[in-house]
Amino acid sequence: MADDGRRGDEDDRGPGAAHQVFVVMECLLEKLKVLNYEEEVLAKHNMKNLSRHYFVSSPYLASNPGEQFYMFTIIAAWLINMAGRPFAEPQEYDEPNATVSNILAELRAFGVKVDFPPSKLKSGSGEYVCLVLDRLAEEALRRRGFSFRRPNYPTENTEEESVIEDDAELTLSKVEEEMIEEPDDEEENVMDLEALKLRTTHTEAEPSTKPDEILESTVDAAEWNLEVERVLPQLKVTIKTDNKDWRIHVDQMHQHRDGIKSSLKEANSYLDKLQEDIGKTLEKVSSREKYINNQLEHLIQEYRSVQAKLSEVKERYQQGSGGVTERTRILAEISEELDKVKQEMEEKGSSMSDGAPVVKIKQSLTKLKMEIVQMDVRIGVVQHTLLQAKLKEKSNMTRDMHATNIPEPAAGPF
Repeated sequence: MADDGRRGDEDDRGPGAAHQVFVVMECLLEKLKVLNYEEEVLAKHNMKNLSRHYFVSSPYLASNPGEQFYMFTIIAAWLINMAGRPFAEPQEYDEPNATVSNILAELRAFGVKVDFPPSKLKSGSGEYVCLVLDRLAEEALRRRGFSFRRPNYPTENTEEESVIEDDAELTLSKVEEEMIEEPDDEEENVMDLEALKLRTTHTEAEPSTKPDEILESTVDAAEWNLEVERVLPQLKVTIKTDNKDWRIHVDQMHQHRDGIKSSLKEANSYLDKLQEDIGKTLEKVSSREKYINNQLEHLIQEYRSVQAKLSEVKERYQQGSGGVTERTRILAEISEELDKVKQEMEEKGSSMSDGAPVVKIKQSLTKLKMEIVQMDVRIGVVQHTLLQAKLKEKSNMTRDMHATNIPEPAAGPF
């Protein structure tokens, strides 16, 4: 259905829309040459020069999708860098979807509206590939400050047409003067008209002597014929023709008209026969078409019904694919949580099976016992010191008591 819509758009654009991509590709190649892509891209990657229709997708042109896609990504990355935005050069084994998405993101950053899916660029050729490269080339040229200008044609000064003397009507004297002034090497044996004229005038000036008797020739007829054949080439009088003479043009027009009439008669007969044959063929085709339509009417109806069912199944598939996508996302989230739980369980299991805590506990107990022994010793020392203090205090108290209980001596008289 999308293909039908696309085909409808091309019909709206005109019959020459299918060939517009050839013009865009030729303009793109000129822009790349201005940017000196031969030395900066082709020589660097050891690639061959691009042809005029390299990125054009046509059944009449040889195609290599892998090579064309790699060339497209390399040139696009170079143009983006030339336009002033940093872009990493793609490698041969990079993910195509990620590379195309990055190129379209940079194209949108230049303010270009992208109204086509990225999958159109994965083939490496076609209208959208040429469009993307052309817009990137324009941005690179704008960054460099280069712009194509219209050619300035020099204004021609219209000179006044000089009145050329009409040489159509030539007099015999003028022809004779031209023949005398411009002798032709091929007409050396042709009799000179001026000399003939002078000879005739000279003979007219001399007094005419009329013979009194009938003249009879004494020359042999065979010798006379030989002399005539020898002199005959010299008796030709040729007048040099001028292409400017209107009489020559008229004669040529008459000749062409006669040729056209004769050709037209012959062509009319062939065209009438061809028309008759075409009419018969059209009648046969129309009758055969009606017969085929009658025979295939039920198949056409079945095809339409199957096509309607196919559209319904496609709609169901789209709805189901949407649910599958949602469930796939949920499954991915659950899988992530499960991975986390598994990782925690592995950590706890490894810690439980490890003997390091037991060793630490034993070391702590040993240290605690040592501290208890030390504490007991200290307690014994303190008790002994306390006992000594108590005994000392008791002895002091006993001594004090004995000191206070001593009887006083009796006082007697002296």
